[in-house]
Amino acid sequence: MSKLDVVIATDCGSTTTKAILIERQGDIYRQTCRGEAPTTVEAPFEDVTRGVLNAIQEIEELSGRQILDGERIITPAEGNRGVDIYISTSSAGGGLQMMVAGVVGSMTGESAQRCALGAGAIVMDVLAANDGRLPHEKIERIRHLRPDMVLLSGGTDGGTISHVVELAEYIAAADPRPRFGTGFELPVIFAGNRDAQSEVERVLGSKTALHLTENIRPVLERENLGPARHVIHDLFLEHVMAQAPGYRELMAWTGAPIMPTPAAVGQIMQTIARRQGINVLGVDIGGATTDVFSVFTVIGDDGVSAEPVFNRTVSANLGMSYSISNVLAEATMPNVVRWLPVDIDEADLRDRIKNKMIRPTTIPHMLEELQIEHAVAREALRLALVQHRELAVGLKGVQTERTLSDAFEQSGSGDSLIDMMSLDLLVGSGGVLSHAPRRSQTAAMLIDAFQPEGVTQLAVDSIFMMPHLGVLASVDEKAATDVFERDCIVYLGTCVAPVGDGKVKAGEPCATYELTIDGAAGGATRGALGYGALDLIPLAEGVEADLILRPNRGWNVGAGAGQELRTRVRGGVVGLVLDGRGRPLDIPEDLEARRRSLTAWNQALELYDDSGEEA
Repeated sequence: MSKLDVVIATDCGSTTTKAILIERQGDIYRQTCRGEAPTTVEAPFEDVTRGVLNAIQEIEELSGRQILDGERIITPAEGNRGVDIYISTSSAGGGLQMMVAGVVGSMTGESAQRCALGAGAIVMDVLAANDGRLPHEKIERIRHLRPDMVLLSGGTDGGTISHVVELAEYIAAADPRPRFGTGFELPVIFAGNRDAQSEVERVLGSKTALHLTENIRPVLERENLGPARHVIHDLFLEHVMAQAPGYRELMAWTGAPIMPTPAAVGQIMQTIARRQGINVLGVDIGGATTDVFSVFTVIGDDGVSAEPVFNRTVSANLGMSYSISNVLAEATMPNVVRWLPVDIDEADLRDRIKNKMIRPTTIPHMLEELQIEHAVAREALRLALVQHRELAVGLKGVQTERTLSDAFEQSGSGDSLIDMMSLDLLVGSGGVLSHAPRRSQTAAMLIDAFQPEGVTQLAVDSIFMMPHLGVLASVDEKAATDVFERDCIVYLGTCVAPVGDGKVKAGEPCATYELTIDGAAGGATRGALGYGALDLIPLAEGVEADLILRPNRGWNVGAGAGQELRTRVRGGVVGLVLDGRGRPLDIPEDLEARRRSLTAWNQALELYDDSGEEA
């Protein structure tokens, strides 16, 4: 790839197409302009390129750079005319919707799910030989869902083939029709026992567009998700995208393959984690779904080698508008109410939440409405993390004495890879987080929902630029990371949260601290963090400091119970948050005591001003 000086990137969302212009300034890349327009994949236009051209025209007007010659993107750039490359992501038309199947739900079924989710798909259902459904129920389910493609897995290489062939026969019997295009066959990827390939081809070869690839679980001790993810990505372009209105023309414009939006977000997360050598957890909370991404380094069986493991989950029923009633139903009313410092009738609260569901584009206009929205967001984020923990696990069925009957009982129990004490960076994205009236409200939602432990940096995606940067990372990693650091991410600050079972009463210290801010006069700031308290120390964006933490007996801040920790902390638009509320959060059950605690915490972080107005 030749040197890139000017890049234009678009993200074709289900409702809005967002375009950004990235330009080289000296040795670094910066995002200089942003435009958006309604997505035009549906009637009356039914041509996604219309929305793309409209968004690019807005950038032309803002930047003064000519990018289009009629309906052609000018490449390469010359002076103030044209761009060096055009790249794009897409979730228009509902994104990539898949069904996965595996012989054992908690083993190959779960591996197939991780494979599809990591490729940017929404997993509609997981079929397994042991999922408790009768054959006709499985066939009816496949026929009813109409996925974009199916991922079939099962069996380790050299193992039995009968169960995975049986799953292939269910798919053949269902003869499912894809969502887009009536005249082409449904793509099916077989990534199971290689000994079963010929039998699967016999069953499915004439009825589907069958693609054979490497086994995603060649042995119990190892997952091999990469090859199948590449096939999913290729088929997404060849079959799914090519059938959507206008995408074939759009694909001809791009200088790199179009990526599903969630896959692009995962790409930039993995890039940042690898380049900085850190553990990252990210969340994108939308109107209908909440995506959680994680990259955690896992120590190998030899106790030495370390490998970053990427996971993504989609909570398809947890969102802030279309799915907001599902959040209330799944979280339960008491869990939402516990975050509200004001007295509110439950029937009134239920009505307000349902109003948001039927009027999804409305935004809060009063403080009480804002607090309700933030309370629901905390629960949506908390539940999404619970679901992510359940899928982001070590491999099940490994290094244990197991019979086939044990496997079919799904008795495997992998440990979750999500270790909040080892988390370095927590990134939030999505309207309720990115557009909160105060950045401190964003920090509070992330801390309350995810409950980070030890020392964790907090950040928010300023204008949902991560998809653009994910696809850019596949072309030029430096350009993507430059823009990520300087324009995409707003650093909120650092959260310090001692964890322990030390028996202390409210207000008694669980840790003491000593903070020395770079370049500040007057020496170190010393203090004690009381149990149940939330303290905020100003530490500006771009400023770093040396922090010494001395936890009390039974408490841990990252170096072990009762052990002193010396570390560097980074400031942000909120500052340094000291969280002494314990893990899990100790929220008083008594109504009056809870209100006093919530009021004190809100005041400590300056979440809402006293006049009752939004900030």
